[in-house]
Order: sequence, then structure tokens, then C-alpha cells
Amino acid sequence: MRKVAFIFPGQGAQYVGMGKEIYDNYPVAKEVFDKADQILGRSISDVCFNGPDDLLKDTRNAQPAIVVTSIALFRILAEEGIKPDFTAGHSLGEYSALIASEAVSFGDGLRLVKTRSRLMAEADPDHQGMMAAILGMDRNTLSVLLQEASAVGLVEAANYNCPGQIVASGDKKGIAKLQELVVAKGGKVIPLAVSGAFHSSFMKKAADAFRPELEKVEWSAPNPPVVANVFAKPVSKEQLTDSLYRQICSSVLWEDTLHYLRGQGIDTFIELGPGKVLTGLVKKTLKDASFFNCEDLTSIKKALAILKEV
Repeated sequence: MRKVAFIFPGQGAQYVGMGKEIYDNYPVAKEVFDKADQILGRSISDVCFNGPDDLLKDTRNAQPAIVVTSIALFRILAEEGIKPDFTAGHSLGEYSALIASEAVSFGDGLRLVKTRSRLMAEADPDHQGMMAAILGMDRNTLSVLLQEASAVGLVEAANYNCPGQIVASGDKKGIAKLQELVVAKGGKVIPLAVSGAFHSSFMKKAADAFRPELEKVEWSAPNPPVVANVFAKPVSKEQLTDSLYRQICSSVLWEDTLHYLRGQGIDTFIELGPGKVLTGLVKKTLKDASFFNCEDLTSIKKALAILKEV
């Protein structure tokens, strides 16, 4: 008997046309997109299906668009009777996981994402922050280099994605110094095309403005459990406000999350949402796990065929 985790992607996974096939072929998916348009007061479905790319990449569009697409895919599998044992999401994807686990309603979750995306977009109006992927560097070595680079400018570990892939976040001076130090140690640095220094102290202002919105929400106990980004363990109803507040300016412990899930007996990981970023991270982190993504008709049919095997 398979033990399954649904995992949900974060910002950066979006692409023009995502969700269009499922909207056209699954009434339950169409219902999700139509409801999202009503909740947001604009056609996020049109942005998903038709772009243009620059519009979809805008944080204020990308975040709700990814969550809506992910939940539409989740509803398709749920309608087919597929239930996960755990859920988890990478950064933004944690909101998809919480909606799927009924810790928050779709409407409240989407409204939170709308506000979160706006505050994060506004947090760095002068575009002083940036992010960069650090390849070929272990945590302990990078930790020392981060401390050294911090003497020049703000720079912190934003995402622990998988062995040998850590994302750093901070101001341009700090990242430049870190790049110099990493390259000298034989590592590689790839600047990321994002609009700010997410998951760092740069986002503290956004997090503080977001907390009152989190406090208004009527949370429920996640069922199935949701493994939180900030501590890589299941989050309780009572912890949700604080963990989501901290998540905006704290490291995403994704590698740790995958190891936790594997330790709980999870042997199958299903990525629900645009792209295959998270299945790639599973492959690099867990050598003995099964994994596949669901983003269109072909991948859904493949996933259902595997999951319904006796």
C-alpha cells in the first residue's frame, strides 16, 4: 500500500497556459478557476491561460495563479478518490497545502495569498534585494561564508532545497560578496529572476504587515497533516498564524521536509501544480522514493493509473 504526500510548488513555477487543459476538460477544475475569479474580483484564469508572460510573472499575479492551478489539480484527484497521507508546499505552495488539508477555506486562503503577494511586491520598491542559487556547497561551509559576506551586506540562506542546492537572499552587496567567496571555494552562483530578497530579513516589513491578516483567519487542524516550511514538522492549528508569519522572512527547510516525510513512511510524492521543480528536488534528495507531477491531462492520467493500481 502506497503512502502518499501531495506537494505543491511555489513562485517561479508559473507559465502561460497552465491550467487551460484541465479547465476545459474537468468541471471541478473549471469551478475552482471560476470561483477564484469571483473571490479576487478579476480574471486570474485569463492571466493563467493567456498571460502575457510579464503579467503572469508579476508576484501579485504569480502567487494566486499558482495556488488556483494547484487546487484545481488537487480537486481532480480528490474527485477520483485519491487522498494523501501528508501535504507540504514550497514557500507559497504551503498555502495550497493548507487549503488541500482543510486548515483554511479556499476563499480565505486565496485572499491571504492576494494580500501576501501585494505586500511582498511592495517590500522592496527600490529593487535592492535579490536571490541567487548556490550550487555545490554543503550547509556548514555555506554557513561560514554567509557570516563572512554579512559583514558587507545583508545575506541569508533562503531555501535549503536539496543536497548541493541552497538559495541565498539579501541585498546586492551581500550577494556579490557571497558569490566571490563561493566561487573561491569551487562552488557556483546563479542569480535568480525574482523581484526581491524573499525569505530573508528584507521581508520583515511585509511579514509585520501581514500578521494582522493571518490573525483574522479561522484556522482548523490540518487533515491530513501539513509539514511546515519553518520547522519541517507538522504544523498545529495553534501554530499556523506564527509559522506563516515567520515563513515570509525565514528559510524554507525543503530538504528537511522531504526527509521528515520519508521518515514517516511516505514512498510516493505527487507534485500538484505547474512544472516539475519539486519532483526534481525529490529525485536529488531521496534516492528510493517514487515521484511524479500532475499539471495537464497526460500527467493526470498517468498519475491516476499508477495510484489506482492494486
